[in-house]
Amino acid sequence: MISSSLRGILTYTSRFRDRTFVLAVDSVVLNADSLRNLVLDIAVLRSVNINIVLVHGASQQIESFGKQMGITPSNTDGMGVTDAATLQLAITAGNAVAHELLEAFSEADQRAMVSNAIIAHPAGIISGHDLQHTGRVERVDVEFLQTALNHGIIPIIPPMGFDGEGRTFRVNSDGVALAVARSLKAAKLIFLGPSNGVAMAGKLSAQFSVAEAEAYVRKNRETDPPELISKLEHGVAACLNGVNRAHIVDGRTEEALLREVFSNEGIGTMVYANEYEAIRKARKRDVRSILRLVRESVQAQEVLQRSEQEITAEISNFYVYEIDKTVLGCAALHIFGADPKVAELACVVVSSSHENQGIGRKLMHFLETRARETGVKRLIVLSTRTFNYFQQKGGFMEGSVDMLPPDRRQKYADSGRNSKVLFKDF
Repeated sequence: MISSSLRGILTYTSRFRDRTFVLAVDSVVLNADSLRNLVLDIAVLRSVNINIVLVHGASQQIESFGKQMGITPSNTDGMGVTDAATLQLAITAGNAVAHELLEAFSEADQRAMVSNAIIAHPAGIISGHDLQHTGRVERVDVEFLQTALNHGIIPIIPPMGFDGEGRTFRVNSDGVALAVARSLKAAKLIFLGPSNGVAMAGKLSAQFSVAEAEAYVRKNRETDPPELISKLEHGVAACLNGVNRAHIVDGRTEEALLREVFSNEGIGTMVYANEYEAIRKARKRDVRSILRLVRESVQAQEVLQRSEQEITAEISNFYVYEIDKTVLGCAALHIFGADPKVAELACVVVSSSHENQGIGRKLMHFLETRARETGVKRLIVLSTRTFNYFQQKGGFMEGSVDMLPPDRRQKYADSGRNSKVLFKDF
């Protein structure tokens, strides 16, 4: 996958460079083969300057050590009562997993450390049951983790929390991953477990909005595996607290992490925050706002001059980015009638007062998604001055005028602008 899709990987590097991904790795993924594949995937992410924090589970290891020592754990997932014997099993299992991870990262020439960044308090008494040594995350030592990340170190966080008196508590790894992702303002929270997420109507459901994921959990709480419901719930909570995306991926599949991150389709289930909630289809009342934006860019010779009449006639192709009822950006998607598998991304304009805030990127990615949903296989952009932006931020490549349908080719010639033709295939 890496060799055949290197260009696809490079498309995403500008989007994720210097961002933080939190990986929540289930205990079933931490066997020899799966662990080796995972560490190699992480090494690729680190090579393109993506920061990684790894939170691991230990349920299977706790159960395994329990059998060896003749102890039946009171719980293995950190959600119920944790008695003293189970806490010792959890500490033993956590140490063993951390050691294996450190060895694997050393073999892959990656720097890593085991962290005590989770500050926890007792979970207390719930429904009349004293949960004893089960804890709840009180806070995350963000400064500690960020210092490690700034030095290129991968923090490994066990499913344990510690209080100011040196006491150890067993905590649920999904909850730890959520707290870490939220505190670090991570770009992604990725659950690597024993499944690729939600299957509906006989096929994998690739993505859910937060609202759709919440509805799915309500409907399927009693029938789906508890670990899947937990990951969906924690993924939703992450997206409601500043994390853009939460993914559920089968971590036992070779290159699963890379295929989920570096491809449009992915291989798992994604829950996404509605970062595009400010983007909507343009209406007739937006024509003058669009015209104002276009005039600003025409003066900089960045887009083609359009009259109010032309914008009105094409308003159904436009989308706007609106905050507090003020249009701050616009873009248009023209699907060619002669070849509906080819479309043009046009008139991507952002108000000069809101430049360099990611609005243009969001509009571009939003319309790219819309194009794919309608069956478009090639997206084209014509640009005279901003072609570098589309290449670096959008992954477009330089093409030729021959890629344009005949009608558009004639219009291109008539404009006399000699724009670069850029394209992106899906």
